[in-house]
Amino acid sequence: MCKEAANFLMLEFLSWISSRRRTYAEAMNAWQTTCPRHTIWEDAIIGGLVQMSQAETIDEPEVTLTPRGQAYLNGDTPRQ
Repeated sequence: MCKEAANFLMLEFLSWISSRRRTYAEAMNAWQTTCPRHTIWEDAIIGGLVQMSQAETIDEPEVTLTPRGQAYLNGDTPRQ
């Protein structure tokens, strides 16, 4: 995958996460893949762009942007 396409896909993923509350199961269902060229979920975790949090009031972990992920989405950090 070319660098521009990877950046666009990451921006799409981060935008999707930030648009409303997303559970881990929902994110896995929508974004997990077995294709080694489409590792958006793994790339976001390794890059510190998303995190999972477990609130006492919900059954499933919630996926949210980290401050770094929010900065990436806003264009405030270099995109690799």
